[in-house]
Amino acid sequence: MSDRGPLRSLLFVPGDSERKQAKALGSGADALILDLEDSVAPAQLPAARTQVRQFLSRQAASSAQRWVRVNGPASGLLLEDVAAVIAGRPDGIVLPKVSSAGEVAQASKHLGELEGKAGIEVGSTRLIVIATETPLALLKLADYTVGAPGLERLAALTWGMEDLSAALGAASKTEPDGSLTPVFELARSLCLVAAAAAAVQAIDGVHADFRDTAGLARAAARARRDGFTAKLAIHPDQVPIINAAFSPSAAEVERARRVVAAFAASPGAGVTSLDGQMLDRPHLILAQRILALSSRTGTDKP
Repeated sequence: MSDRGPLRSLLFVPGDSERKQAKALGSGADALILDLEDSVAPAQLPAARTQVRQFLSRQAASSAQRWVRVNGPASGLLLEDVAAVIAGRPDGIVLPKVSSAGEVAQASKHLGELEGKAGIEVGSTRLIVIATETPLALLKLADYTVGAPGLERLAALTWGMEDLSAALGAASKTEPDGSLTPVFELARSLCLVAAAAAAVQAIDGVHADFRDTAGLARAAARARRDGFTAKLAIHPDQVPIINAAFSPSAAEVERARRVVAAFAASPGAGVTSLDGQMLDRPHLILAQRILALSSRTGTDKP
């Protein structure tokens, strides 16, 4: 997603709160998502757009990437949101409540027009799509594939369940033990598979109870185990836990480096061996993925 490797943590920050934005800068998050959608009351939206635009301009050199969650395609507010902030040159736009890849392609087209008007290189603003917030979205996830027209800006897919829950009329999203109910586990899994099909980063959704640090640690560890490479955060205190979960250990990095070296020593070979274990291409892909994750922390260096 960047020249420093995949993002690990992406922290939502209300677009209308200068205080929370200032605090977020010290959180250690790899990316901040300045929110113009759910955390902003409609009456505050014009002021929030101005605040976000000013923040983007002031923090152009921030070590954290700067993303903006705008209102969704069906809101009638998306273009106004983007037009208000694009001159601040955000690293990307987070699109919520998307029901199809076609909506992403349409938003990308409009984004290109606004980039051109603002004197920004067309195509430079990336997109993260929250891909599971409507029932139709789940049925359309198969449309996210490598080379699909209009998805050239796509950097990542993530998932959310609050709006989906309301649309389905679900009385609960979790079982008594805290695990997801089957329909929301399905949404999570399909998002992960779609991201892999599109060859983009898979970002796990939020852990809503920001005081539940033990639960967050378990959820983040599970997410990495399953194949997600990052997780959304809603509070600065969640960021260190998420970063730790998605930062490979020194032992993992060393093993990955040796796997890559084993294949490099046998160019063109589909199979090689290391420490008495037979290795094939999936092992190489996983090793390369670990090294990409470690590049954000410097543990990829020998």
